[in-house]
Amino acid sequence: MAASASSAINLSIKPSHTSLSWQTHLSSTSALAVSPLSGHRQYPRFVIYAVGDKPTVLVAEKLGEAGVNLLKEFADVDCSYNLTPEELCNKISLCDALIVRSGTKVSREVFESSGGRLKVVGRAGVGIDNVDLAAATEHGCLVVNAPTANTVAAAEHGIALLTAMARNVAQADASVKAGKWLRNKYVGVSLVGKTLAVMGFGKVGSEVARRAKGLGMHVIAHDPYAPADRARAIGVELVSFDKAISSADFISLHMPLTPATNKVLNDETFSKMKKGVRIVNVARGGVIDEDALVRAFDAGIVAQAALDVFTVEPPKDSKLVQHENVTATPHLGASTMEAQEGVAIEIAEAVVGALNGELAATAVNAPMVPAEVLSELKPFVALAEKLGRLAVQLVAGGSGVKSVKVTYGSARGPDDLDTRLLRAMITKGLIEPISSSFVNLVNADFTAKQRGLRITEQRSLLNGSPESPLEFIQVQISSVESKFASALSNSGEIRVEGRVKDGIPHLTKVGSFEVDVSLEGSIILCRQVDQPGMIGKVGSILSEGNVNVSFMSVGRVAPRKHAVMAIGVDDQPSKEILKRIGEIPAVEEFVYLKI
Repeated sequence: MAASASSAINLSIKPSHTSLSWQTHLSSTSALAVSPLSGHRQYPRFVIYAVGDKPTVLVAEKLGEAGVNLLKEFADVDCSYNLTPEELCNKISLCDALIVRSGTKVSREVFESSGGRLKVVGRAGVGIDNVDLAAATEHGCLVVNAPTANTVAAAEHGIALLTAMARNVAQADASVKAGKWLRNKYVGVSLVGKTLAVMGFGKVGSEVARRAKGLGMHVIAHDPYAPADRARAIGVELVSFDKAISSADFISLHMPLTPATNKVLNDETFSKMKKGVRIVNVARGGVIDEDALVRAFDAGIVAQAALDVFTVEPPKDSKLVQHENVTATPHLGASTMEAQEGVAIEIAEAVVGALNGELAATAVNAPMVPAEVLSELKPFVALAEKLGRLAVQLVAGGSGVKSVKVTYGSARGPDDLDTRLLRAMITKGLIEPISSSFVNLVNADFTAKQRGLRITEQRSLLNGSPESPLEFIQVQISSVESKFASALSNSGEIRVEGRVKDGIPHLTKVGSFEVDVSLEGSIILCRQVDQPGMIGKVGSILSEGNVNVSFMSVGRVAPRKHAVMAIGVDDQPSKEILKRIGEIPAVEEFVYLKI
């Protein structure tokens, strides 16, 4: 029998207790102060800094005065705007930190040209598409952003578009300026008593909901991670995606652009909406299929749309922008004087903190991990992230993920197994598939806490050799509904378990069913009546769809009873192929999961 030792994880971040190690270029006359840091014995770290020297910060795009002044208190600041890529590469070897907005591309060449001196890149805003994160991490450079300062500005712009759209403000203004007086043409609709669906209940979405409640609207929301108690506190009901879009008079989009949300509003989803629905988007342009929205206008499904963001910006020759029922603005969500100053202060504080060796809660890439530790844990790091991804995809829509328990099976004692990196990767797997957050060792606990996600860790102490750090990892999500009922344990939690075999992560348990499938490609899980020929039937359908099967495993309760088939596939099956699998009489349920 294995003995268990359980402990809850404190999700608070205490930057003063930890630090990052940076490469520092010092002159031969510089004095050094070296300070050992507390922490696990496998992760020795030191802060090295030059006494009396000031770091140099290059500000490559316009930054609010308050932020620049804050930087000047700590560093020598070089404000050089509109640099060409060549000029940036020439300057960067003299800089310890770089601050950009969205217009400057921080490429691999920039990091290589820095010669290891560049320690921090600060993105004054949320998106980091213009920064090569992989190159930053390889060169030991921390990347931080400013995700909170523009929250209120974006929410206010969302409400401005909502009301302007409802009362035809933009169209009526243009008409009057053209010398017309068309009062009957521009009769609007009232907001009081109407249902607003907030799609994405994060910082901006929740602020929009608060303001819409003040306008007398009934507000519902969809967000798989939003805590129900936080929604209830402001009078908002969390519902499934389909219920939200089918019952709303107005839809306000606040979801990130991820593979799961790309063109999430499309012909199929528009067909489920009320006729006459009105849509606001101050999130990301790519969440709407713009051609499908034009078709929804023509079909009378969507009455109006107010859009601040587009798939391509600026849009060119766009039928959508020119449509008479569209109110368009040029990505103004964060464009207030107050938000710009707030972003400047937030990024300046993050950069100064990072240069001081603090762990930044807004970091979007991982710090360097000792090579020997990373080498030992590498296959388990991959397993941890993939188990998190599988578990969250099994959660049914409308279920908020609040409580996750992770069990590590190991023959090592607690002091010989540092699970921080594993926990961070499980958190990454749970959160990244349905959000725009970048989760790593630096910000994992902070990000989980922000989303109301409580993660507890449990050690299952096994007999045997401690040569291998782990025997298995098990992830359980409690108090949620599952898309695949067989993934529920006897006590009602979604449960997945995995092991590393020959260096490859394997899924070894789903709910109470033992399986064995390599976590490469994607997985189809089928619950079936255990009878001859099932493997052949499913395999034949996949073969006809040109879907290559990498692994197949069947776990059953008893012969001729229920069984779960786990199928590893290299290609994504079409909807028709999945439908045919579901139509096999002996198949009771199935789910397709992307890894």
